[in-house]
Amino acid sequence: MILTKEQQDLLDGEKGETMAKVMRTLIMYGETFHAEKMVPITGEYGHTVISFGIGVLEPVYQLYDKLLSDRAVSRQKFSADPRPLDKNVPSSFLQDLVFRFMYSRQKPYEEQLRRLGIMNDDAYTCACYLPEVGNIPKRGDILSWAESSAVVYANSVLGARCNRNSGIIELMGSLAGFVPEFGLLTDEGRKADWVVEIRTKKKPEAQLLGSAVGMKVLEKVPYIKGLDRWIGTELNGEACAYLKDFGAATASNGSVGLYHIEHLTPEAVDYGEKLIREGAPVYVIDDAELERVKKSYPCIWKDLDARPKLCFMGCPHMTLQQLEDWTVRVEEGLKAAGNSRVTIPTVFTSAPAVIREFEKTEYAARLKATGIVLSYICPLMYMNNPLSKKMPVITSSNKLRTYTSARFYLDDEILKMITGGVK
Repeated sequence: MILTKEQQDLLDGEKGETMAKVMRTLIMYGETFHAEKMVPITGEYGHTVISFGIGVLEPVYQLYDKLLSDRAVSRQKFSADPRPLDKNVPSSFLQDLVFRFMYSRQKPYEEQLRRLGIMNDDAYTCACYLPEVGNIPKRGDILSWAESSAVVYANSVLGARCNRNSGIIELMGSLAGFVPEFGLLTDEGRKADWVVEIRTKKKPEAQLLGSAVGMKVLEKVPYIKGLDRWIGTELNGEACAYLKDFGAATASNGSVGLYHIEHLTPEAVDYGEKLIREGAPVYVIDDAELERVKKSYPCIWKDLDARPKLCFMGCPHMTLQQLEDWTVRVEEGLKAAGNSRVTIPTVFTSAPAVIREFEKTEYAARLKATGIVLSYICPLMYMNNPLSKKMPVITSSNKLRTYTSARFYLDDEILKMITGGVK
């Protein structure tokens, strides 16, 4: 690998043996993917996917202590994935005991993150790119991130450049200020391998559409035609919220790190079909295909007819507009069902900074009146509790469905279930 003088000096130990090891790690990572050089990170902020103080990660905490003692702290401030615990989220006494044992390192780990340079106490969210959080890369910025839903959003909607890294590699890149150049950091790596044609007769639900695309193209880059008919050609708040959920599903149900939406996302607007590789296969998605995909999802509940005990919405975290819109939808659903409060315990999750802004609006009291809990928690971390895995939990998040025992339903189905009850 060709190194600049600054990079070679780091490798040679100019700033200590610890930073030399960081550089060696990045070089080995890059050489694995045939990278010829390192490129500087230009994004203002980093992001860490490791946000939970779980005991089995003791080697990670020891590594962080070593970095801190050797003053090998990040060149960037950074945000972090959501916290795993919130006492306001419904749980049993036994679940709470398990949570306290599982995440016994949470407080000391957050202190490590503070010393390493986390942006602030509100910066715990998988959707760090939301305006209230403030970690919004610019087009062309080079990043060192690992959170799959944030990587695919940054690449696709914002036009930044980032590979799907591991939690430790993203830290190493942030520490050094450089990452190996390969994959989605290159023009060639950002070309589309698949063409996806949307031929639905109604607006496809973001989570279901993203799942279909992800399972088909896997880690490849799709160029999507026909979606602008349903979400427009402007990256406004509504379109960005849709793409947030769509992208998270492509990244979790497949391994998509970048997608192009014709007439909408930055590179598709600028380059159009020039982004498509010659001979790219075509995947047609109509209403029947989406229904086929939905029916293919397994359910691992012991009792398939069990009454849901909990509903999670917001994986990735909900936007401010989604919180407001869902408040209205729940109110209308309750009124239609003749109920005043939700009939299934329901948790909406969002970034702490978004929740703080939401609580300034008239919608906050209205949502609380419906019985819904608003939390900053990571639903995935809640579901990792072995007792939680046994619970019949429902969600409209394809990411949560994929990684846990939660059962997937469409938004309209979820609304009917939580406001009218399950017969």
